[in-house]
Amino acid sequence: MFVAPDPGRLRLRNSLRAVVGVGLAVAVAELCGLSLTASITGGLAALLALFTVTDASVRAQRVTTALLPVAGFPVLALATTLHGLNLARDAAFIAVVFCGVYARRWGPRGHALGIFAFMNFFITQFLHAVPEQLPELYAAVGLALGAAGLVRFVLWPIERYSPPPAAPAGLPGTGWARPTTRQAFQAAAACAVALAVGQFISDDRWYWAVGTAWWIFVNTTSRGETLVRGFRRVLGTVIGIVVGLLVAVPLHGAPAPTAVLVALCVFGIFYTAPVSYSWMMLAVTVMAGLLYGLLGVLDAQLLVLRLAETAVGAVCAALAVVVVLPVTTHATNHAWIERVLRCVHACTSAAAARLAGAADADPTPHAQELEVLLGRVRLSLAPLVHPLSPYRARKARARRVLALLDECAHEVRGLVSVASDPDAGHDARLAAACWRVEAAVEALTAPTSDWMKTREGAAAASTAPPTGAPALVHVQGLERALAELGEPLRTSPRSPLVNS
Repeated sequence: MFVAPDPGRLRLRNSLRAVVGVGLAVAVAELCGLSLTASITGGLAALLALFTVTDASVRAQRVTTALLPVAGFPVLALATTLHGLNLARDAAFIAVVFCGVYARRWGPRGHALGIFAFMNFFITQFLHAVPEQLPELYAAVGLALGAAGLVRFVLWPIERYSPPPAAPAGLPGTGWARPTTRQAFQAAAACAVALAVGQFISDDRWYWAVGTAWWIFVNTTSRGETLVRGFRRVLGTVIGIVVGLLVAVPLHGAPAPTAVLVALCVFGIFYTAPVSYSWMMLAVTVMAGLLYGLLGVLDAQLLVLRLAETAVGAVCAALAVVVVLPVTTHATNHAWIERVLRCVHACTSAAAARLAGAADADPTPHAQELEVLLGRVRLSLAPLVHPLSPYRARKARARRVLALLDECAHEVRGLVSVASDPDAGHDARLAAACWRVEAAVEALTAPTSDWMKTREGAAAASTAPPTGAPALVHVQGLERALAELGEPLRTSPRSPLVNS
């Protein structure tokens, strides 16, 4: 996690900006004389606004941020109104879960609004909010979103490339085959069982089981991804509870040191989220313990209860993805890898055009997209490369695929760097090499019979020594990596690799 690449210090800047945004939201709430419950609500709302809004353009991010109250305020009113009406509250909570996941079909905006709606229901359970507190909760959330927007779009704007939507191109997208539809039913089933079991364990803190089940489904698509996410969530929670026992409990809710540590946790959430879910959960767990300390209810027994509820939610999510309309890991892997390969081709073509003198050709956006897609492939293949995976042949293939895709990305970065040099010359052989890259991508994404026809030509190209201008050398490196991808991608997953 500490050695993970951070191009342009983007993770660092986003994390620092999040601390400023959340801190400003809480400070404004306190200056306005709002209660501690309202201030905490505002701080969490600002955190969610900065964390979940990931539209591709700044304008779209502003629109999504402005729409958050549309999703959050009705849910906040519903949750506080149903306080004390347990059966109606539970039914409403599961309905919010279903709608929140179903909304992901509308891309990053639907994803953000769905999370914000769910978390507004969750926060009212966390803080035991009642209807009389609704006006100041509205005020706190409104002020927090204003503060987060001010920091994000005025005081500290940061250009960023958002991740692609959760449902990749290539997966069936209609009816029961749509991943978001399946996940909506899976999440609703998991949260319903988690709610029932969680209430059996604790009448007051049952919502942690529901929250665990919900967040395990965020940014996952397949059965394998969800199972790995559940394992990492429990692992991060266990470590976070140990840290909480050593740090949060002895503070007894002292305001100043608690505020400093909460700020560190906010930084940790944003800094670790792109690279390690377990580390992120450690920061979330410690922050939750610190907030409980501010509310005066923190003790060791509460942290142990948190662990029990987390385990319940993780088990319920695991059962749901296996039993309820499962989405196979293989189909998801294939779709994401195909998107990476096509992005490699798009970037190569744009770089070649730029070197040929086309001023409007820009490979940089494709290179940025490739980095994001590679992260998504790593998430998709995580179940196969996990240390506990019993499938040795498939694990070896997944590791080989990841290594070769990383090699492709390395060559693409070099090619983009060369193309950005105004003095770089155009080698006449570059167009032919780019055509061979396109042919290799088409072969890898075509039916197996078509791939077999082009396999010999690709293998011959892969053995040619790199020669010529720097751009040509990088394209030849892409040819070799794409040719070697044929074996792990197009042969039987149960057979051992010949070249590894």
